[in-house]
Amino acid sequence: MRKRRETLKNPENALRIFRVRATLAGVVVVLLSGLLVGRLCYLQIVQHEVYSTRSEKNRVRVEPLPPTRGLIYDRNGQLLAENRPTYNLTLVRERVDDLDATLELLVELLDLPDEEVDAFKVRSRQRQRPYQPALLMSDLTESQIARLAVNRHRLPGVEVQAQLLRFYPDAEIMSHALGYVGRINAEELESLDPGNYAGTHFIGKTGVERFYEDQLHGRAGLRKVETNARGRVLRELGHTDPEPGQDLTLTLDMDMQQLAVDLLDGRRGAIVAIAPQTGEILAMASVPGFDTNQFVTGIDVKSYRGLQSDIDLPLFDRATRGSYPAGSTIKPFMAMAGLIEGAVTPDEVIYDPGYYQLPNDDRRYRNWLRWGHGRVNLERALAVSNNTYFYSLAHELGIDRIDENLGAFGFGTRVAADVAGQGDGLLPSRDWKKARFNQPWYPGETLSVGIGQGYLQITPLQLAAATAVLANRGHWVRPRLAKRIGDQPVPVDLPDTPPDIEAPENYWTRVFNGMEKVLSGREGTARRTGAGLQYRMAGKSGTAQVFSLGQNQKYNAAELRERLRDHALFMAFAPVEDPQIAISVIVENAGGGSTHAAGLARAMADAWILDHNAGRPRTDETAAEEED
Repeated sequence: MRKRRETLKNPENALRIFRVRATLAGVVVVLLSGLLVGRLCYLQIVQHEVYSTRSEKNRVRVEPLPPTRGLIYDRNGQLLAENRPTYNLTLVRERVDDLDATLELLVELLDLPDEEVDAFKVRSRQRQRPYQPALLMSDLTESQIARLAVNRHRLPGVEVQAQLLRFYPDAEIMSHALGYVGRINAEELESLDPGNYAGTHFIGKTGVERFYEDQLHGRAGLRKVETNARGRVLRELGHTDPEPGQDLTLTLDMDMQQLAVDLLDGRRGAIVAIAPQTGEILAMASVPGFDTNQFVTGIDVKSYRGLQSDIDLPLFDRATRGSYPAGSTIKPFMAMAGLIEGAVTPDEVIYDPGYYQLPNDDRRYRNWLRWGHGRVNLERALAVSNNTYFYSLAHELGIDRIDENLGAFGFGTRVAADVAGQGDGLLPSRDWKKARFNQPWYPGETLSVGIGQGYLQITPLQLAAATAVLANRGHWVRPRLAKRIGDQPVPVDLPDTPPDIEAPENYWTRVFNGMEKVLSGREGTARRTGAGLQYRMAGKSGTAQVFSLGQNQKYNAAELRERLRDHALFMAFAPVEDPQIAISVIVENAGGGSTHAAGLARAMADAWILDHNAGRPRTDETAAEEED
């Protein structure tokens, strides 16, 4: 039986399937269109402000405008720190596709020596705020700028910026007092105002530059610029001008500073000169110095290691941080302490056999003159620098009263108002020794302090400040380096000034008489230096031991290595009746203070007092006029 043929196509069924499929497709299209329209509405209406801002930022950029750093002048208007135009290389990491490749290309184009490559790469990765340029290199040469310009299309995110760079005309002479600026490091970056220091690559590191950083830096500005896709600036849309830093006029006299350095003549030491009535620091020299300009652009590793390893320590500021035994320069202050405390009277006489012995003690504390000075009162004790007198006085006073009275002159404290990094020295006491060594204080240690030895340590700045207080008959004026900030003078009366030292006028006069006899008396230890003085000068020499001698040992400089020899010190002020200058001098390992330091103090006083132009060392012409 033949099978029945099946139907090949059912039109009605096919139409039904088509309709279902078409309906589903239409629903999907409608849903997708709805989602698309909804998304567009969300982006264009709800999120309009957000994406409008983002789009604007793609072509509009806000850039910081660093302020111009204030200039620094000496008291006579001589420029000590200026700004010179230069070209810096900067990099914005966020705009660099391949940092390593870019750095390798920069190293090749700049032709950097091998020892500088690592530091160069480290600076590129130093932590910066987003989109803030990192300073890679300063003071580019014309050849380097040209090579960078030719390859600019290969260096996205890299810019050559014209900026002002700090420069010190007298770098070595002013190295410690003035200090220097250097690149901002990561630690400093965390503590700085991000808005004010945006675009600033340098900050004061030491000295005046560091202490007056806020005043010298100024306030940053900004500008709004239009850029292309590569970040290149097309035009400026607006800007806010930066506020330049204030100029700073110092109390330092450049000629006096130069004279101090010349007098030291390459010998390790320091000279500090202060105007007692105003507290103005006229000179503050530490020798040897160093070229601070090297630190502005970034000193190379070899040069820095050379400075660090130099046995003469050129990086160390001896004037403010150097701690030395005071030697006999402490004796005028001990004399005032004895008078104030009633431990001695101006005319009281002791007999000096050449040594002093504590009660019930066999040890002899010797005078520098082995056979002694015989009958000695206060004035003669100062003039001849008699140790026995001051041993006796120190024992009578005791360490507690010595600590109190020497502290009143500023020893053991930071005396200056605006000197960065100044040291405290060391004014010993019972409590200090107990805390330091867990030991009691012994009477023999008091005797050592009485002649400026033992634990007692002072800085040249402290000694000059104490001499100024002495010259002022106890009136305190804090030493300072700033004379004017901008157009505003710095007041003489500064906060935290110690109280004045109250004492009868006669006490000051008798101490001054003894100090005058040091230079002008028949027995004065510095009488040769005082020959021909044209004004009244009071001073005191000091010889500070580098190491202690035994009971029966005798000091012989010729048998010692140079760096084990005594330090030479001298302190002085003049004129006695109207003090205009107070001076402290230390020459390391030079020997006796009267021989090797007194002449330097005399030269500084001559330069300041005898000049008719109020503070400038005499020229040959003015000296000739005086002789006429």
